[in-house]
Amino acid sequence: MRLVLVVLAALAVISAALWASDKITLQGERTIYTVRCVGGAWQGLRCNGQMVAAERFRFRALRSHREVIFWTVGAAEPSGKFTECDITDGRNWTCKPNAEATRTITLQMLRGEPAPDPQGRVQAFHAIAKWRWFLLGLGVPVGNDADV
Repeated sequence: MRLVLVVLAALAVISAALWASDKITLQGERTIYTVRCVGGAWQGLRCNGQMVAAERFRFRALRSHREVIFWTVGAAEPSGKFTECDITDGRNWTCKPNAEATRTITLQMLRGEPAPDPQGRVQAFHAIAKWRWFLLGLGVPVGNDADV
């Protein structure tokens, strides 16, 4: 009985770590957790004010259609879509900009990380890990540095 409890506890810890790191996601889907800098400004990846949880941007790559659908979690606005995309998988894709690009944060995902657009066709952003974003949402300070 004790061995079963130890194994279950270990599985729970491993599952929680995988969930918190966002390694387990729906097929072809990726969520980016963004942050804002309140009472200060960004200096590179560092907020010299208070970092607070902001929007979550979700992307779903549809390889067979060469499309990426995107939306802001919890927002009232409808989802958007890129239609000319080169998709390797849900964590690696590149799309050509269209009229809806200004509603999201990236045209390209590399190894699960959104690539900033140097031409400014999408929204500027700073992002952090899922577990840090959830702690910020609870009011727990997690530092002043963004990951991206």
